[in-house]
Amino acid sequence: MRFELETLVRKNVRDLKPYSSARDEYVSDGSQKIFLDANENPFDNGLNRYPDPQQRLLKGTLARIRGMNTENLLLGNGSDEILDLIFRAFCEPGSDNIITAPPTYGMYKVLAAVNGVENREIILKDNFELDINAMLRAVDSSSKLICICSPNNPTGNYFREGDVEFLLNGFKGIVVLDEAYIDFSMSESWTNKLANYPNLVITQTFSKALGMAGIRLGVCWASSAIIDILKRIKPPYNVNELTQQAAIERLCEADLFSSQIREIIGQRKWLEKKLKEIPFITNVYPSEANFVLVRIDDAELRYTQILNSGIVVRNRSGLPLCHNTLRFTVGTEEENIRLLEVLKSI
Repeated sequence: MRFELETLVRKNVRDLKPYSSARDEYVSDGSQKIFLDANENPFDNGLNRYPDPQQRLLKGTLARIRGMNTENLLLGNGSDEILDLIFRAFCEPGSDNIITAPPTYGMYKVLAAVNGVENREIILKDNFELDINAMLRAVDSSSKLICICSPNNPTGNYFREGDVEFLLNGFKGIVVLDEAYIDFSMSESWTNKLANYPNLVITQTFSKALGMAGIRLGVCWASSAIIDILKRIKPPYNVNELTQQAAIERLCEADLFSSQIREIIGQRKWLEKKLKEIPFITNVYPSEANFVLVRIDDAELRYTQILNSGIVVRNRSGLPLCHNTLRFTVGTEEENIRLLEVLKSI
């Protein structure tokens, strides 16, 4: 199916003249200059100047590590801001719709409501796989986005490559693939196939595998044409200087965060095995993320008992297909041992 990006962009976004900040109009060449252009406080404290609105150094570092091009990269204040930008660029309030596949990340539904966009929910199959035929049947001329999280939250499974390809090839809108947990999966990121699909947008985050949830940094990979559209509507200084500095420092610690990822994966496999020994746990779902979803006898009771023992987990029972389920994030070895001690004692 032919993909025509221009037909998807909201008219007001197409016609928009983007705001140009002082740091967009003048890009430092590294030489000493007196800056009297941006109405900043002139007294140097390390943070008195506006950050680079295009995050050039950080983007260059990240693109080099990922083997990608900076023209295919957008950074945001968490992946939630990036998702919101996608909604605002392509979805006309009051008329357009998106397709989602619950149980999944809850912000898709929230952002649809905030932006006045209909959310057409196609529940996953009983095995937590995508119902791709039903998803495409739900599409009409006002469908702009299909939002998929893979590995999925809260189920933990990675969606089959053929299913995602089916949606990419059969949908004339944009497929947003949320890869927040991809570093914990044995499957490859779809960034390797980005050039093959002009309607593919991939979101990632520094919050999970990179261990920097506190700096709020989201990542978007897409065609340069889509990135240019999102740049038009992003706030000028949406990624602050402290976040940019911290992210660059973290990216220079590749051996450290790689070893942490390996340890989390190892602990996840160990935890999955041990959880199967708990009598009131009836199902431990295989995971390719940094958490494990389990089905139990009474989620409300067990959640309260676990909480009273000093451990906070997530009750996911209110989601479709997730009745009586809890989600356990994989902690340190000591934290996981303590969790199992608590589960065995209640």
